[in-house]
Amino acid sequence: MNRILSCLLIGIALSTSSFANETQRQPDIVVYLADDLSAADLKLYGGTNIQTPSIDRLAADGMTFDQAFVASPSCAVSRAALLTGLMPARNGAEENHSYPHADVLRLTTVLNAMGYQTAAFGKVAHLRSAPDYKFDTFDLKQNIPELRQTVTDFLENRTDTRPLALFVGVSDPHVPWPSESSVDPESMSMPPQLLDTPRTRVQRSRYLQEVKDLDAYLGELRELTDKHLSKDQLFVFSSDHGAQFPFGKWTLYDEGIRVPLIVAQQGSIEAGSRTDAMVSWVDILPTLIDIGGGEVPENLDGQSFASVIYGDADSLRDRIFTTHSGDVKMNVYLSRSVRTDRYKLIWNPHPEFAFTSYIDLLLRETSGDYFKQWTEAAKTDPEAAKVLARYYGRPEYELFDLKEDPNELNNLADSPELASVRLQLDSELKAWITEQGDQLTVFHEPLMLDAPDTWVPRRK
Repeated sequence: MNRILSCLLIGIALSTSSFANETQRQPDIVVYLADDLSAADLKLYGGTNIQTPSIDRLAADGMTFDQAFVASPSCAVSRAALLTGLMPARNGAEENHSYPHADVLRLTTVLNAMGYQTAAFGKVAHLRSAPDYKFDTFDLKQNIPELRQTVTDFLENRTDTRPLALFVGVSDPHVPWPSESSVDPESMSMPPQLLDTPRTRVQRSRYLQEVKDLDAYLGELRELTDKHLSKDQLFVFSSDHGAQFPFGKWTLYDEGIRVPLIVAQQGSIEAGSRTDAMVSWVDILPTLIDIGGGEVPENLDGQSFASVIYGDADSLRDRIFTTHSGDVKMNVYLSRSVRTDRYKLIWNPHPEFAFTSYIDLLLRETSGDYFKQWTEAAKTDPEAAKVLARYYGRPEYELFDLKEDPNELNNLADSPELASVRLQLDSELKAWITEQGDQLTVFHEPLMLDAPDTWVPRRK
């Protein structure tokens, strides 16, 4: 999207917001973002290990999306897609720790032109890219105690009369996790894709403690915004992708790309409602603009789902496309996927590459130390060896029947019964990649698989 088009879009937003201000006040907007939170770990989505009363209350007040997905399962890439309404290949942020092209339109530009004051506290945009989004006010402190103070001070001392678009991003439950947890490691259930080792349970309990912490702060934030903002405020809660465990973050399995999404607005969104409508994080930008009374820019990848949350439609997309292009030198691995409500096809263009990540390459004492037990177990336990082989080595195609196999443990890519499904989805995925201008760039030198069906990575 070039600068001339951006200027035209700003002009449209200005004229539209002027009309909106003459007829009715635009609603305040609050967006609360978690960092590395898997939907499956919440009670709202079937999780059994912890209680999350604030999330449950928000869901009771609004609409829960059962099929919400990010554009890409790494922090910088996912957030860039949210704040531009464009998929990674089009906005320029493809691998983690990369950022959108300078001339790509940002959400804040449109909201400011519509008459909103914009403010971001914590991890909303990714790290050093925050100033590029031109929020009227921003602060990068992202741990909850600091956020609590900065957000409270801002709202209590705010004198701006414009409607507010407030974005708050916590660092929880991103690593490093705390050394203590109130969650009992021994009694918790474990995701079936993980090896059940003592240290894995300990680290899962620490991760879940941070989920409890972000839930508690959600309750505080809602009390604060209810006190200082309009009663018809639009409140949005979500996460940038799944948790940093194997087969989650950095992968296109649902554990990596399916995220919680709850939208509440008193008097406008049916309380306690749920929807199966498939939506993507690129859809949030046009939705916020739409609800705020602005004209949604053309040529976006995102679509407004306002009609879904206000009960005028029960669907939005019939396909979800996702991409992953790596995380600097820790994860040099390309994946692309297309998902329907029943099937998902993942294409790994370089199955000769070893999949690696911060988990196995750093073995952090505060997060990934459990992986040492995995590698030790794999030396003598055939089942553990199979799990590590699946972690390090992915076939070129993976096809899953999500109805029969929601944990994506049974690859049906070579199933004769699903040959037509694979062919159709592969054709759709390759066509979409071409339309996106996706060059399938390998950004760094990869590690290679030592041999087929083994889990020992090596340099070329």
